Amino acid sequence: MSIPTPDLLSPAIQSPSAELMLGNSSIAQPTALEALEFYKKKDPSKVVVRFKAIGSAPIMKNNVFKATAGHKFQAVILFLRQQLGMKKDEPLFTYINAAFAPAPDDTVGNLFKCFGTEGHLIVNYSNTQAWG
Repeated sequence: MSIPTPDLLSPAIQSPSAELMLGNSSIAQPTALEALEFYKKKDPSKVVVRFKAIGSAPIMKNNVFKATAGHKFQAVILFLRQQLGMKKDEPLFTYINAAFAPAPDDTVGNLFKCFGTEGHLIVNYSNTQAWG
């Protein structure tokens, strides 16, 4: 059985320094509190929301509105209820692009970024469950 000869011509392999392994670099990293404060800031930009009635839901005369991107989708639901003159105990089902019902805590901006169509966020609404 032969013993392998060491490679003396190649440079020695060095293990990465502890600084690189721990992520300590010269680039300033925000603290956790700074990152949290940045996350809490609401996006002031506007998103165009287009409402479309489904089934026997009342049709709106003006169906295009602007909503602040940082607001929760719950604000859009409350606004829609107000525009339709619906009471809190009346059912209202909302869908994005006639495909899925978004969670009320999703932000309008995030929904627009992911599911916006031709510069609009299309919100379908119904007074009876339409899909799934």
